[in-house]
Amino acid sequence: MKAVVLHEYGPPSNLKYEDVPDPKPGPDEVLVRVHAASLNPIDWKIRSGAAKARFPIEFPYILGRDVAGIVQEVGADVLGFKEGDPVFALAWHTYAELCVAKASELAKIPEGLELTTAAAVPLVSVTGDQLMRDGAKAQAGQTILLTGALGSVGRIALFAALDIGAKVIAGVRKKQIDEALTLGAIAAIDLTEDDAIATLGLVDAVADTIGGETATKLIGKVKPGGNYGSVVGPPSNAALHPTVQVNAVMAHPDIKTYTLYGEAIVAGKLLLPIDRMMPLSEAAEAQAAGEKGGVGKIILMA
Repeated sequence: MKAVVLHEYGPPSNLKYEDVPDPKPGPDEVLVRVHAASLNPIDWKIRSGAAKARFPIEFPYILGRDVAGIVQEVGADVLGFKEGDPVFALAWHTYAELCVAKASELAKIPEGLELTTAAAVPLVSVTGDQLMRDGAKAQAGQTILLTGALGSVGRIALFAALDIGAKVIAGVRKKQIDEALTLGAIAAIDLTEDDAIATLGLVDAVADTIGGETATKLIGKVKPGGNYGSVVGPPSNAALHPTVQVNAVMAHPDIKTYTLYGEAIVAGKLLLPIDRMMPLSEAAEAQAAGEKGGVGKIILMA
């Protein structure tokens, strides 16, 4: 099969499209013919070496976490899947024509959800949902400040908060304020403006997708006893706010979550913008574009 292979840490140009042996499923695994894989920030963090402490790898290495495709073969102990089933998963090594996924981490694609769109769902769905529920520990009636609310993870987190019955103040760019309000936020502020942050009252929790200097300013806006959930690590000044519970979230697979948000997309309740679709052979160019930021999901077509 063809795959995108990393032989050493470095820039996007280190990603090479080449022939590799076909993977074989174990007894509890499923072999998936990849239709599409989506890019996520963790992909270029692994590629560059920035995430090697958290995700050590051995070279040569195939990147990719999200996959949507068709079941080609099932392991001896697998029940519930058969050849030809359209499926999606949070897996590993998905920048390839074939990948293996654990059956327990694989879900059938909801009827009406296109394979290309399905590829955008798994990682952002579990990340955004778990950020809001496990990180911010959102509860009905609470007010949650959500950073990066119109990013792919942020859109999921906003949807989750509204489902819980929480009220969301969306942290976005100035040009995104109106859109955030149309999606259900009770207010929206430009987090690049210190004046906007200064006028922000105390909130029950923060759900953070951006980190950095902004995070150090926002942790002081959490009520004593409140929660600061983050998918990018704790604020550097967290120790100065001992009354705030900081909860780092590392997303884990959950087939019910992929399915829930896939169904929401089909129903028109949720939109995950796809910026562009590119052939698998152009993964290096795709990562270079994604790493610059400011774009929706980028999909690699196998």
